[in-house]
Amino acid sequence: MASNDVYILGIYMTKFGKHSDRDVLDLGSEAILNALKDAGVSMKDMGVMAAGQLMGGVGIAQQLQKQIGQTGIPAYNVTNACATGATAMRVVYMSIASGECDYGLAVGVEKLAGAGLLAGGSRADSGDTWKPQGRQGAIVPTDGLIGTDTMPGTFAQIGLEYGHRYGGVTFEDFAKISEKNHANSALNPLAAYQKVFTLEEIMNDIMISYPNTRPMCSANCDGAAAAVLVSGAKLKTLSREQQRRAVKVSASILTTDPYEEACQVLPNVNTLTKLAAKQGYEKAGIGPEDLNLVELHDCFATAELVHYDNLGLCPEGGAVDFLRAGHPYRTGKTPVNVSGGLQSKGHPIAATGIANIWEICHHLRGEAGPRQIEGAKVGLAHVIGLGNACGVHILEKSAL
Repeated sequence: MASNDVYILGIYMTKFGKHSDRDVLDLGSEAILNALKDAGVSMKDMGVMAAGQLMGGVGIAQQLQKQIGQTGIPAYNVTNACATGATAMRVVYMSIASGECDYGLAVGVEKLAGAGLLAGGSRADSGDTWKPQGRQGAIVPTDGLIGTDTMPGTFAQIGLEYGHRYGGVTFEDFAKISEKNHANSALNPLAAYQKVFTLEEIMNDIMISYPNTRPMCSANCDGAAAAVLVSGAKLKTLSREQQRRAVKVSASILTTDPYEEACQVLPNVNTLTKLAAKQGYEKAGIGPEDLNLVELHDCFATAELVHYDNLGLCPEGGAVDFLRAGHPYRTGKTPVNVSGGLQSKGHPIAATGIANIWEICHHLRGEAGPRQIEGAKVGLAHVIGLGNACGVHILEKSAL
């Protein structure tokens, strides 16, 4: 264990769903205290903290410290759209990898039950004259003019554009992704929904934005997830059981959009994901063929399909063949979203990045119960935050 190696020592995810009687401090505190318990350490051991919340007020890290213990450590408040939790992980990872401290705590928490469709609604007034005003007002709102800012519509466009470019993608293909993920959720007691849908039920449900029907959309809900990270040098001083359960963070990557000669208005979730995956594989010294499972950002069924390609799980343009060959299923070559994914596990925005890592960790530890991917040694967790940000973490089973 090199001194600059970083490991996940403890991790916890609350039950996702509707928690009408609990606020973000309740949920975040539950996640933190149980992650510390899982790690076998306490708050006084932590040298840094990063906390993420997107939809609330300011200072979530300090508010949580008042519940779990104020120890004077640096506390970072993180907001990075759906990549918020992964960004909190990245902040703590960097602090430990730099040698600044031996222990760190990352947490993401959100109250989103009943939030409905996010973003959008920015279409210009229908008046005859448009008058620019200020920085934002000097740009014509795009919603409904050159596309949409509403999440289901945005990702519908992304999936349809992939089909237009490479061909062969059908409505049924997208629905099969949702069918797979909902079936997986039936094995996950912490998922917001644990209901198996038939392909016909998914295809015949309410159409939100073609080709995404209601079951093909992520479930906004309440929840929190937290992780305790430790340096490799410190881990060597801990018990053999702590070392056995520790999960190595072989790569922690965060990217934004690179320059490209293309439209700078409509979101491009593909390029920065490809960049993050490439950097992650190089950092970890592996390739996509070495992955035993993947938790990716399936905010909509269309998103999962394009990310097969973006993460290099298939050849360029080969996402449909990858799906039809059964590779992303639990029994396939590269199981994807065995947790149920955002479509059924749920999507409390700031918690999702750490929750995806939680799922990978449990398989690498051999603690995933009936959904366990046998022999899992390497996994990848991925999230996208529109704006844009992409987080990729590659995790490896302890060598002990």
